[in-house]
Amino acid sequence: LQTAFATRTVTATMQCAGNRRAHLQDVEKTSGDPWDVGAIGNAAWTGVALCDVLAAAGIQDGASFVGTTGADNVDVDGETAPFGASISIAKALEPDVLIVWAMNGEALAPEHGAPLRLVVPGYAGVRSAKWLTRIEVRDRPSDAPIQAKDYKLFPASVAKEDADWDRGLTIEEMPLNAAICAPVDGAHVSAGACEIAGYAVAFGRAVTRVEVSVNGGTDWLQAELTAKPDAPWSWTQWHVTVDLSPGLHVLIVRAVDGAGQMQPERPEPIWNFAGYLSTAWHRIAVTAG
Repeated sequence: LQTAFATRTVTATMQCAGNRRAHLQDVEKTSGDPWDVGAIGNAAWTGVALCDVLAAAGIQDGASFVGTTGADNVDVDGETAPFGASISIAKALEPDVLIVWAMNGEALAPEHGAPLRLVVPGYAGVRSAKWLTRIEVRDRPSDAPIQAKDYKLFPASVAKEDADWDRGLTIEEMPLNAAICAPVDGAHVSAGACEIAGYAVAFGRAVTRVEVSVNGGTDWLQAELTAKPDAPWSWTQWHVTVDLSPGLHVLIVRAVDGAGQMQPERPEPIWNFAGYLSTAWHRIAVTAG
C-alpha cells in the first residue's frame, strides 16, 4: 500500500457513539459502559485513500456498501463473531476515508489497530474497523452482529427486548456535541477568575459558536474557539474565563454549527435503551470558595 498508492494525512476526531452515555443513564438505565465525556480523541491519521484502493481493485455495478472485517472477535448479546462493519459506497469513495498505518506521525500502535485500520471521518468510531483483515464491496450492509444488531438508534418508547433491528436507524454520521473538560464535575475551585475549557465537534461543519453559562442557563458567555480551518473533521477546542462567586455553580455548555443547528437542551427526549448519541447541553456542578 505504501508504495502503490499516494500517501494522505487527514486530521479527524474519533468518537464512540456511546460518548456521554452516563448523562442519559442519569435519566434512566441504559445498556453499555457509563462513558462520561472522554470516549473521544483527535489525531492526524496517515495512510492511503480507500477510494484509490477500490478503484485499483475495480468496483462492479451494483456495489452499494463497503464491508470491513477485523481480527478481533466481539460479543453481541451472547453471539461471538469477528468484528464486521460497513459504510455506504458513497462514503467509502470520499477521499478522506483512509486505510491507516500511522497516527500523529508515528507507526500505529497495536491498541489503535496496527498494522492497518480504517478511519471514517465524521462517523461513529465503530465504523472505523481496527486490525483489518478484509475489505469487500457488497450489495448490502455487513451481516456481522455488531452491524446488524447493535449501534442502531431507537426512540425512547422502544425497549431493547422489543426492538426490531431491521427498523433501527444505523448510527453513522455523528451529531453536533460539546463538553466541559475542565473543571470536572464536583470540583472545588477558587472563587474569582476560573477558566472553563472543553471541546465541540460538528463533523464536517464548522463550530461557529460555543456558549457557557455559570448560573444554570440564565445568562450565557461566548467562549473563544481554537479551530483548524484546514481540518473540517477535527474537534474545536474552546475556553472562557468566568468570575465565580463563593458557593455552588451549575456550569453549562452548548454549541452551534455552521448550519445554525443547536444541541438539545435536555437529555430526556433523546434517551434510548443503548445510550447512544448523548448530545444534550453538558452540565456540571462546581463549588467555588
